[in-house]
Amino acid sequence: MKLIYQQMIAFFVVITTLLLILGISFFHLTTTMIYENTWVQLEGYAYSLKTQSMTIETNPNGKQTFTLDIGKLQTSELLLRNQQVHFTIYTTRKRVMYPDQGYQSIISNRDWKKLEKGEILRRKSDLGWRGADKQNVQNQQRMTDILAPCFDENGQLIAVISVGAKVSSLQESFTKIQRNLGYVLLFSALLGALISYFLAHYITKRISKLRNAARAVASGDFDVNLVDHKRDELDDLAKDFNQMTSSLKQSNEEIKRQEQKRRQFMADAAHEMRTPLTTINGLLEGLAYDAIPEESKEKSIELMRNETRRLIRLVNENLDYEKIRSGQIELKKTTFDAMQAIHNVAAQLKKKAQGAGDGIEVVGPTKLNVFADYDRFVQIIFNITQNAIQFTENGVIRISAERGYNSSILRVADNGIGMNEEQLKNIWERYYKADISRKNTKYGESGLGLSIVQQLMEQHNGKVEVTSKPGEGSTFTLIFPDEK
Repeated sequence: MKLIYQQMIAFFVVITTLLLILGISFFHLTTTMIYENTWVQLEGYAYSLKTQSMTIETNPNGKQTFTLDIGKLQTSELLLRNQQVHFTIYTTRKRVMYPDQGYQSIISNRDWKKLEKGEILRRKSDLGWRGADKQNVQNQQRMTDILAPCFDENGQLIAVISVGAKVSSLQESFTKIQRNLGYVLLFSALLGALISYFLAHYITKRISKLRNAARAVASGDFDVNLVDHKRDELDDLAKDFNQMTSSLKQSNEEIKRQEQKRRQFMADAAHEMRTPLTTINGLLEGLAYDAIPEESKEKSIELMRNETRRLIRLVNENLDYEKIRSGQIELKKTTFDAMQAIHNVAAQLKKKAQGAGDGIEVVGPTKLNVFADYDRFVQIIFNITQNAIQFTENGVIRISAERGYNSSILRVADNGIGMNEEQLKNIWERYYKADISRKNTKYGESGLGLSIVQQLMEQHNGKVEVTSKPGEGSTFTLIFPDEK
């Protein structure tokens, strides 16, 4: 079953149930009011009968006698005949003073005791009979009546006035009320069905918009945006849907970017390996066909060794990068003197720096404690300093260190070729080089050093920042937090 019909039936059931409850309550209240009004009216007749047709006289002996003016009583009954009102006068529970034949009812001992206490009894339905034949069912009829007690001056119960009206006369009013109420309920049910349809249509229309939007997203359209009126849960759902599409759009763009990076990585890796492999293959063919002079063979073998070491270093750096990125390495953090490690790195790279006409300076306190993995710390400083040497000619590489707030701060600055904003965004990517030609020039290292630095700094819960200007050089800032 479609949702619109489910919603329509649900709304219709709720509205119909509410109407039935209201209708039954209204009918019950109306019925009660009719009986109440009838009893009040009957009590008024009883009071009039008591004051106009009944007298209590005291004889010379001091005894009180009860007399009833039959003429006035019959006149009152005649006037009320159209209302089907009947009077009955009881002197005892089973003795009727008036009328001789007519409506009579049974008064129980319990009810008579209540009358003796002065209570007025109200009865909705009482089965009476005409004449003395109690078995004559055809003469029996349902009556609603009241029983009003009459007392003498001594407070003795001397008579009970019963004023009754046929229930059948009240049933006519009930029938009219039921009929009118039925018409109202029928009209209300039809109106409720119409309202249910529009409510269900309104809700399902909003859901259909969500459904169409979901289909659009499933087909690859992430620019779908639903209107959020901030009124109800469906608007909250629309808001969440918009956030989802925005997130999917970003994820899709990131997937495309990663795919592009993957393709670029494969191309870069192939390029990095092709150059040394081509060199080695050419030298081997030259040796195999004796095309290399004897005096050049030693130089060719040394060149093959260098290219082989370059390939091994490239593979090792890739493996090292993947281990660091996937968290497979375990850092053994300790507190040690960073200045000693920095001086050792400077000494190792001094010869390479001199080859580029560069000088290396170390500035900082005599001793500076840092909390890190010693081997990885040396690797980080080595990679950044080596990177500075590669892009600086006849300049100065300056390594400085200082204490920060709950941290140790190191900076590696150069006055080399520098980088623009676009290059700064990509320096952490594998195989990225500032030299866009990507030829095996003096800048043609593997391009993995800074990627490894970034991953290692993340493993140390530290930060690495870089500032640079073309032609002015670059500054790398490393922040190692203290042990907590």
